[in-house]
Amino acid sequence: MRRGKFVWLPAFLVFSAGAALAQTQPHMPPPMTVASVVEGQIAAVERLVVDAAEAMPEDRFSFSPETLNIRGSDYRGVRTFGQEVMHIAASNYILWAPLTGEKFPPDFLGGNGPAALKTKAEVLKFMRDSFALGHRAAASLTAQNMLEAPPGGKSPRLHVATFAVAHAYDHYGQMVEYLRMSGIVPPASRGKTD
Repeated sequence: MRRGKFVWLPAFLVFSAGAALAQTQPHMPPPMTVASVVEGQIAAVERLVVDAAEAMPEDRFSFSPETLNIRGSDYRGVRTFGQEVMHIAASNYILWAPLTGEKFPPDFLGGNGPAALKTKAEVLKFMRDSFALGHRAAASLTAQNMLEAPPGGKSPRLHVATFAVAHAYDHYGQMVEYLRMSGIVPPASRGKTD
């Protein structure tokens, strides 16, 4: 009987030491995947776009350089700040919906999103929802399907997912200019030397 107790004691000590050692080891991040890399790209541009949109006061969402009447420049017909935000969101839906199989309303196809959205809060919700779709689209990417076109598409899924990110960065640059023209330092530049 005594002998059985001594057999369990060394096993218990080895197990306890292993558990203690495992708790002191640094947490290893999960291995990178196509989905996690694209997810990181979407999260990065989303932060910039959301922060910039939140920084513009609601009464300036209708601002465009056209309203400044700058001599020697022709800004007629350019998008307003709010339309830039809506354009990013509508494009996100158009590009990412095929990757998830979700449908998007036909009034997104014009590039400026639904005309019924008027307030800053409505526009911000539309934009946030479009990035939520992007996160779902990123999660759908695998090493097996990333080079396949989604149903009804011609370009590979990976290209479509990352093109949406590049497109959002392009229009984020325009949002930054509109913020600066309105006397607002973009959130990403605050606290840094210009």
